[in-house]
Amino acid sequence: MGLALLLDLAFGELPNSLHPVAWLGKLFALLERYVPRGRWPQLCYGGLATLLSLALFSLPAYFLLDWLEKENMVCFIIVAGVLLKPTFAVKMLGGEALRVKRFLELGRLEDARQVMPSLVSREVSWLGEEGLVGAAVESVAENTCDSFVAPLFYFLLLGVPGALAYRAANALDATIGYHGRYEYLGKFAARLDDGLNFIPARLTGLLLVLSTFLARMDATGSLRVMLREHARTSSPNAGWPIAAAAGALGVGLRKEGCYAIGEAHNRLEPGKINAVVRLMRLAVGLSTLSCTFIGAISLVRRS
Repeated sequence: MGLALLLDLAFGELPNSLHPVAWLGKLFALLERYVPRGRWPQLCYGGLATLLSLALFSLPAYFLLDWLEKENMVCFIIVAGVLLKPTFAVKMLGGEALRVKRFLELGRLEDARQVMPSLVSREVSWLGEEGLVGAAVESVAENTCDSFVAPLFYFLLLGVPGALAYRAANALDATIGYHGRYEYLGKFAARLDDGLNFIPARLTGLLLVLSTFLARMDATGSLRVMLREHARTSSPNAGWPIAAAAGALGVGLRKEGCYAIGEAHNRLEPGKINAVVRLMRLAVGLSTLSCTFIGAISLVRRS
């Protein structure tokens, strides 16, 4: 875990030619050629394609690491860290959000809009400064779960293969798990991602609340808004970290036609992006320390 996090913080995202998520996109592009017609056939095909993708991501890692653990522990740790790294995206998440902040501070709204697709999937061409800040804050809060807490959670439960399987499910949800063209093809992936994120999303909300104490923000407001307004999003999970961040920053976060979360005590100005990135990093630190503590207890019990 430590090696994977250090690699992520040092180098950020891998190039597409080496990134497993990019490979997954190519795999699904191939599978997409054979999508059947009709709701139920598409639903079944999407489920089988999702399970196949998860297996291709996790099983080779399982067998490789199982063999390395018996042969050479040093090689096992290095390879495990390298394989775990693509499941984390801490540097990319914070870096892209801070790029948006810098462009906004310079008054370069169009440049800020050009960066936003790396953070959100919604249409941002009509958003002004406050709308862009709000979207960035929501993305950093929500993706604290997807980019670190959830893969770490499944790493603790199921090792590196578990983290890789989660990352594959999450990537498929982002690719096809939405309404419209892939309504039935992506339904299984979307529901699987909802189920996998059920516990990690709530842990992320709690971690963000705890991080407010270290950041000297409004911990009471963060907890109050999270408990009261987490169910306002259409997603069963996204509302927990988003509401926690909104309460901590004292801002109102809105997605037109979908939800309004938080109390608008403060204006959504670019500095709020810096604040939510700080919260995200503290949450990553807290979860890392927790994982290390759990690992230490495990080692003591084994000895």
